[in-house]
Amino acid sequence: MHRSSKLIFVFAGLLLSLASASAQEVTKLSELVSGMPKGEEQQIRVLTATLKPGDKTVLHTHRFPVTLYILEGAFTLELEGRAPVTIKAGEAMVEPPNVKMTGYNRSSTEPMRVVYVSDPDSPFLDPIH
Repeated sequence: MHRSSKLIFVFAGLLLSLASASAQEVTKLSELVSGMPKGEEQQIRVLTATLKPGDKTVLHTHRFPVTLYILEGAFTLELEGRAPVTIKAGEAMVEPPNVKMTGYNRSSTEPMRVVYVSDPDSPFLDPIH
C-alpha cells in the first residue's frame, strides 16, 4: 500500500473518531415521553421565538410534548403543580402535554431566544382564558 493511501486511511479514521466524539457532545436531551401524535407518519415543526427582557408567555397548554432548546438567555417555566424550572442557554427540556404553564424571561436586560420542536398539524399552544 502506498504511503499516501495509508495517510488517507489514518486521516479518515481520525475524522470518524472526531465525528463520533462530536456527536456525543451534541446530545443535549434524551428523554422518553408519552402522548406523542399517533398519525401514520410523524413530522415535526421547528419554531424560534425571542422574549424581550421581562416578557412572559400566556398561560397555556400543549396538545403534545414540545421540546425546547435555549439559544440565548434563560427561560423560567412554571408548570402547574411543579416547582418553577429555569433552562439556560445550551440546555433543553420537554414540556409535557395537557399541563397548564407559563414561561418568563426574568432578565431585565438580556433577550431570551428559544427553538421549539412540536407537532406541525396542531396549534402550537392552547391559551387558557
